[in-house]
Amino acid sequence: MAALENVLRDIAAGDQLAVEALYDATSRRVFGLVLSILRDHHAAEEVTLDVYTRVWQQASRFDSSRGSAEAWLLTLAHNLAVDRVRARRRLAGRESELDPEWEIPDGRPSPEAMSTDADLAYRVRVALQGIPEEQRRAIVAAYFGGLSHTEIAAAFGEPLGTVKTRIRSGMSALRRALAAKLEVPS
Repeated sequence: MAALENVLRDIAAGDQLAVEALYDATSRRVFGLVLSILRDHHAAEEVTLDVYTRVWQQASRFDSSRGSAEAWLLTLAHNLAVDRVRARRRLAGRESELDPEWEIPDGRPSPEAMSTDADLAYRVRVALQGIPEEQRRAIVAAYFGGLSHTEIAAAFGEPLGTVKTRIRSGMSALRRALAAKLEVPS
């Protein structure tokens, strides 16, 4: 359209009213193109304004021998919209690269995990009360006291085989007691 070419020539000469005329004549089409690429109304508005700012700055670059004024304008709009999409992707990539650095785990268990652990500890204490004293003493010394079987045998003055049998039997009884308490009724 020759009229748009004349408007671009006027803009290149510094006529601000020509920018308004170009905007009025083409902004719907430019905005529609940009919106179809960005799929974000706010971002499309920003890019559309960038298009007309760029036209103001670069109108002198328009060459009618290479295409129509409308094609030049829509190509400019398309390129700026695509640049915005690429910038979003780069930013998203940088943010995902930074996430591990910014989200440093504090190493503490979550409140849910603490509650679950406390509940399980309670169930173990109750189950321990239900097994014979000799087995309970051997298990507590091994698992809560950190003693080896040999150290338990020496501390209790009992044979190593007896300590191992008490721990094995006690753990078996403890497993059965815990399994019964943890079963969910059907």
